[in-house]
Amino acid sequence: MIAITDHAEGCVLPVRAQPGARKTGVLGEQGGALKVAVTAPPEDGRANKALTEALRDLLNLKRSQVELLSGATSREKKFLIRGLTRAELESRLAQLRGG
Repeated sequence: MIAITDHAEGCVLPVRAQPGARKTGVLGEQGGALKVAVTAPPEDGRANKALTEALRDLLNLKRSQVELLSGATSREKKFLIRGLTRAELESRLAQLRGG
C-alpha cells in the first residue's frame, strides 16, 4: 500500500526513483512508495525533472500540480500533488497499476 499523506494543498506521494532505466514507467509499489523508472541519468537534477514530468503525464495533471518536496539527491522522494484528494489520487494510481 502506498503511504499517501494529506497536505494543506493536496497530498504527498512517496516515490522510489529508478533513474537510468531503459524506459519511463510505473514499476509498481516498493516499501510504501510508488516505484517509477525514468530514462534520465541521476545528475544535474535531470532525473528529478523527468520524474516530475512522468508523474504529471501518468496522473494526467498540470505542470503546477506536481512539485518535488524532498529527496532531491535520494531515490526516496516525496512529491506534492496539488488539487487532488487522497481518494482521487489513490483512484488514479489504481488505474495506473491496472487495479
